[in-house]
Amino acid sequence: EVQLVESGGGLVQAGGSLRLSCAASGFTFDDYSISWFRQAPGKEREFVASISWSGGPAYADSVKGRFTISRDNSKNTVALQMNSLKAEDTAVYYCARQNRPYGSTSRSPGEYGYWGQGTQVTVSS
Repeated sequence: EVQLVESGGGLVQAGGSLRLSCAASGFTFDDYSISWFRQAPGKEREFVASISWSGGPAYADSVKGRFTISRDNSKNTVALQMNSLKAEDTAVYYCARQNRPYGSTSRSPGEYGYWGQGTQVTVSS
């Protein structure tokens, strides 16, 4: 059974940092791209960052230069280091596994069939 479990969310002041972690199990981790999405109240789920099966990162323009995604294939985990947080980063953050192994990484939520339960990030201004 594929499982993704996020951790590391919380309340932080604007300008602060948080590190989210996604622990994966139930599949061959090395073969799949993993992405982070977020959803704020009343808004659609949006792409935040991804890391391909081969380790290539990609970021939404809104977080580029502030967030860093990484993966540890030995531990089946993906981390999202979030620095210089802003109030507009407040959302529930989800990690997700892309449906297809290998290939290019998608930014569309529809290409991801497995999701974690989400972790709340709240940035106070």
